[in-house]
Amino acid sequence: MHIADVTMFHAPASGGVRTYLQAKHRVLSRSPNLRTSLLVPGAERDSLGDHHTLPALHLPLGQGYRFPLRRRPWREALVDLSPTLIEAGDPYVTAWAALEAGQRLGVPVVGFYHSDLPNLMGDRFGRHVHQRLVRYVVDLYQRFDSVLAPCHAMANRLTEWGVPNVRVQSLGVDLVQFHPSRRDPGFRAAMGVPDDKKLLIFVGRFSREKNIDVLLATMRALGSDYHLLLMGPGMPTQVPSNVTVVNRCCGSHEVARALASSDALLHAGTRETFGLVAQEAMASGLPVIGARAGALIENVPLGAGVLCQPLDPDAMADACAALFSNDIAASGRYARHYVERQFSWDSVIGSLLTHYIDLCGLEQPDARAVRR
Repeated sequence: MHIADVTMFHAPASGGVRTYLQAKHRVLSRSPNLRTSLLVPGAERDSLGDHHTLPALHLPLGQGYRFPLRRRPWREALVDLSPTLIEAGDPYVTAWAALEAGQRLGVPVVGFYHSDLPNLMGDRFGRHVHQRLVRYVVDLYQRFDSVLAPCHAMANRLTEWGVPNVRVQSLGVDLVQFHPSRRDPGFRAAMGVPDDKKLLIFVGRFSREKNIDVLLATMRALGSDYHLLLMGPGMPTQVPSNVTVVNRCCGSHEVARALASSDALLHAGTRETFGLVAQEAMASGLPVIGARAGALIENVPLGAGVLCQPLDPDAMADACAALFSNDIAASGRYARHYVERQFSWDSVIGSLLTHYIDLCGLEQPDARAVRR
């Protein structure tokens, strides 16, 4: 069996989609008689093992992303790979190329709806744009043999719009990389944060839907007893005195150390389709203070954090105070236990592989072999 992934959501500073693809290919590489290929944009055409790039337009303000303009090179590259199944990870040119390649090869094509395009663009450009993009999404995704959504809310929305064959496929967490044992006693001193401060953290790229302005307003409301560490490219530099900014793309080892060395994650995003950073924080033993919106409603259970009214700094400050007034260490332990049970990459990708095998009409292997 040969699985080919194609997406434009793959760049040095990209987040959840890149993490998903890397974990997926790592887990599947251990499966016998199974091959994986990844086709993504790059500066030039290149191949290194199972990783293939095609040249694409560099987006000037796109934090390293590149945008393919023509279907044909992508379609032909997929046809040349001759996979058993294709998965498209974005709703743009590569998705249409994947559908055409799948039709040419006679193989199933899966569309993974990672990003809520109509709502993200609708927030910026209004209701008319939202409605047009809903029509576009339905026209595109109804053509796939299967559509994956990373949370129930997103799956239900696609179904309500009229997209058939929708299946919830959660992402996972590297439970070894993100672990409470990554806590570094010298981390706070290295960041210039006194030990007596309650240390909050947010990690991600700066984008409108992350609502970083709400985090900053929350810190102004909380005052000097709390400190926030903002990590990620494009973060603002004009911040309150109780905020420290690491304005660059941070590696997973650095993020794991920072999360495990903090007290809680502060997350104001309202358009999360999975909320990977929240799961990584919980795996690191941190409870989550977040907006009651998007996938955080599903993936931050009672006891592992506090969710509050979205876009309300005062409500978020109250949620912080409520969390720290209780046993925050117990909340962190419960958060870790929850992620261990729900979101290990091995179990997540094992379930996905079973779905692939069904789509391809192949014989199901023994369940224990899939888990291995």
